[in-house]
Amino acid sequence: MSDNKSFDLVVIGGGPGGYVAAIRAAQLGLATAVIEKRGALGGTCLNVGCIPSKALLESSHLLEEAQHGMAAHGILVDKVGVDFKAMMGRKDKVVGDLTQGIAFLFKKNKVAYFQGTGQIVDNETVSVSDGPDKGTTLTADSILIATGSEVAPLNGVDIDEKVIVSSTGALALGKVPKTMIVIGAGYIGLELGTVWRRLGADVTVVEFLDRILPGMDLDVAKQMQRTLKRQGLKFKLGAKVTGAEKTRRSATLTVEPVAGGKAEKMKADAVLVSIGRRPYVAGLGLENVGITPNARGFLDVGANFQTTAPNIYAIGDVTPGPMLAHKAEEEGVACVEYLAGQRPHVNYGVIPGVVYTWPEAASVGRTEEELKTDGVAYRTGKFPFSANSRARAAGDMDGFVKILADAANDRVLGVHIIGPDAGTLIHEAVTAMEFGASAEDIARTCHAHPTLNEAVKEAALAVDKRTINM
Repeated sequence: MSDNKSFDLVVIGGGPGGYVAAIRAAQLGLATAVIEKRGALGGTCLNVGCIPSKALLESSHLLEEAQHGMAAHGILVDKVGVDFKAMMGRKDKVVGDLTQGIAFLFKKNKVAYFQGTGQIVDNETVSVSDGPDKGTTLTADSILIATGSEVAPLNGVDIDEKVIVSSTGALALGKVPKTMIVIGAGYIGLELGTVWRRLGADVTVVEFLDRILPGMDLDVAKQMQRTLKRQGLKFKLGAKVTGAEKTRRSATLTVEPVAGGKAEKMKADAVLVSIGRRPYVAGLGLENVGITPNARGFLDVGANFQTTAPNIYAIGDVTPGPMLAHKAEEEGVACVEYLAGQRPHVNYGVIPGVVYTWPEAASVGRTEEELKTDGVAYRTGKFPFSANSRARAAGDMDGFVKILADAANDRVLGVHIIGPDAGTLIHEAVTAMEFGASAEDIARTCHAHPTLNEAVKEAALAVDKRTINM
């Protein structure tokens, strides 16, 4: 039975980009509907990504502190253990509370919510092809694709989410594996590898490149590798996985040097495949409206997020750019504000990235390697947390703040931090760069003492070679 409904905007996908876009559209007076097939709002990020991983990172960090960090503060803790079921239960509760919170926000803002798979029929029509609302047909002045991304597969390695897992399976293991191999040394691989290492697994990270954290400033990546190695993670760089043999309880990988050489076998109780993500556009009905993904699988969009088809827009992981939840959110808001007649803007030069290990790593703007490649003249200011009074008081002294400024006009081009609460500290730099600040602007801004943020100020002073505390 068909149930026809009409809206100003239909959003396909209820993840960070889609649900934020829908709420903003409703605030602007647009009659808005969201179609989401998962059965819970929040997308990959909230359900099986950013949020559950951060819950486990926080829990395992507290365990690590109790086992290895508190004694230095004169706090003696005996018989520290893990209630694994309770830890995983807490993670699930955090996710459940937040998904219910989004459902409440939909009701508050009068956003219609349909459960099932959205399929584009034509430029003004979307059908719900399965799920509880199967058979519903929605018409709309505008259609917004916000379907996100999925795990990128690795040839020769079949994911079963039991022994060989994706990030989804790695968040739901039934017990702590004795050994784990992580394929890929990006954000997700290092974060989840860190979780299971803290809980007791012997973790080895295998990376195709000769460095970890591709895309981050090389100084930060080198410091991160040294720090994580001290913590117990093992690294095999410049190596590729060419095959996997699996039993009920373990997997054996075939690993070869990228530069050529003899292959070796590596066995582990669990293998995490974390080589990246790819746009999720399968089954959307793009062919019905003449939209063809580009060579990398992304949907190309114009300045106002419109695809090659009239009335159809796309944001987030299905479009080119960093696959980050906050990038999708910014695009979602900008897209619907454009539809409402406003003149929004997304500054892609100041989208931060954060690795939530401990210490954290955070970055915004250009890396030193990018500036060198492009022949941009720049100056560097660097300040270590070992010289920061608050970091010393807390006992978190690993890492540094690095600021890159244009040699001609001192404008901040990039900021890279590895250290305690780097993911929070980076936003001072994001704000400064959004307003076109110079390193001198940051250096002459009063920072409270004693705070970790003083390291940012000192790094800005270092651009002009006039640090105070080093």
